[in-house]
Amino acid sequence: MKIMQTGDWHIGKLVHGIHMTEDQRYILKKLVMKVETEKPDVLIIAGDIYDRSIPPVEAVELLDEILSEIIVKYKTNIIVIAGNHDSPDRVGFASNILKDNGLYIIGNIEKEVAPIVINDEYGPVNFYAIPYIEPIIARELLKKSEIKSHDDAMREIINTIKIKENERNVCIAHAFVMGTEKPDTSDSERPLSIGGTESVSVEYFTKFDYVALGHLHRPQKVKEEYIRYSGSLLKYSFSEAVHKKSIPIVNLGKKGQIDIELIQLEYLRDMRIIKGELAELIKKEVYSETNTDDYILARLSDRGELIDPISQLRAIYPNILRLEKENFEREIGEEKTSASKGFVEKNPVQLFKEFYENIAGEIFSDEKEQVISKIFDEINCERRNS
Repeated sequence: MKIMQTGDWHIGKLVHGIHMTEDQRYILKKLVMKVETEKPDVLIIAGDIYDRSIPPVEAVELLDEILSEIIVKYKTNIIVIAGNHDSPDRVGFASNILKDNGLYIIGNIEKEVAPIVINDEYGPVNFYAIPYIEPIIARELLKKSEIKSHDDAMREIINTIKIKENERNVCIAHAFVMGTEKPDTSDSERPLSIGGTESVSVEYFTKFDYVALGHLHRPQKVKEEYIRYSGSLLKYSFSEAVHKKSIPIVNLGKKGQIDIELIQLEYLRDMRIIKGELAELIKKEVYSETNTDDYILARLSDRGELIDPISQLRAIYPNILRLEKENFEREIGEEKTSASKGFVEKNPVQLFKEFYENIAGEIFSDEKEQVISKIFDEINCERRNS
C-alpha cells in the first residue's frame, strides 16, 4: 500500500498581514499533480487543515476543490484529522456520508479509537486516527480523573486501541511528540499548552508499523524512521527559512516491510532571509539570479542612518515583509538602556562612551572621545556665559 503523508496545510493563513491563499492554491495543485503521478492508495492530512477554527470562505472553497478533485478524479482514499487550529465539530461535519466516497474526516475522537480499514493485496491496513484533543476533554471522555496533561491523554487514548499484531497498523496523530531529543520547532506553531507540559512520549507509538504526525512544521523523524512529521507544505515564518519541505511517500509491503521516500514540491514563492548592507542587496549582480518575488526578511548590516531603506528594497523585492537592523555583538557589557554602576561619579564623556559602546556594539575610539569632549566643553561654556 502506498501512503502519501501531509499535514499542517493551514489554509486561510495570514503571514505578516499577507493572505497566503494564492501560494496555498499553487502548492495544493502541485500536490494534486503528485497524486496523479505517484498514485497513492491513501492521502493523509494530519491536522491543521485550516489556520483558524472559523476559516474564511475562500479557504473552505479551496479545500473542497482540492479534496473533490483527488477523490473524484483519482479515486484516492483520504484520511483527515483535526488539529489544534481546527474546529473539530466543523471539520467532522457530514463525515459519515463522506466516508462512503473514501473521505474519512475525524474531528472528534471517540471513547475507543476504532480503525479505518483499507485493504490491499497483502490484506488489511488499520489506520487509527487521533485528532488533537485537550486533556480536560480527554479526562471527561474517558472518565479518568488522572488525566492532567497531553502526555496522560495520549497514553490513555492509545491504551484503548486494540491492535491486531499480525496485521499492519498505522497511527495518525496531531501532537507534540518527543523522543530522547527535542524536536525542531518554528515560530508559526501555536503552543498546545500554556503554563504546562505540551509534549507526549514517543514510546506510546512504538507498537505501530508507521506513525504519521502533524503539528510541527519541519519535516523530521522522532526517534525512529517510521515515526515521522511530514511538516507543513509551505513556510509560514522566517524561522522556517532554512527548512527543506518534503512529503513522505510510505510503501507498506508485507508485515514488517516498509520503505519511505521523501519528495519535494515546487513553491510559488519561497520565504528567505537576506543579509548585508543596503547598497549591496540592491545591486543587480546580487539579486539577478534569485526569485525577487520571494517573501523576504532583509537584515541590514549598515551602522549609520539610512534614508527610506524599505522603499529601496521594495523596488527590487516587491514582497519584502520585514526589515531588521543587524544586532551586532556587544563587546562592552550586555545592558543596552541603563547606565552602569557608579554612574553618579562619572563625567558626561564617560557616560556617553558607555552608552555608545552598549548601543553600537563597537569600541568608542580616542578620536570620537576627543570630538565628544569638545562638544561637552562648548556646551558647558555656553551655560556659564548664559
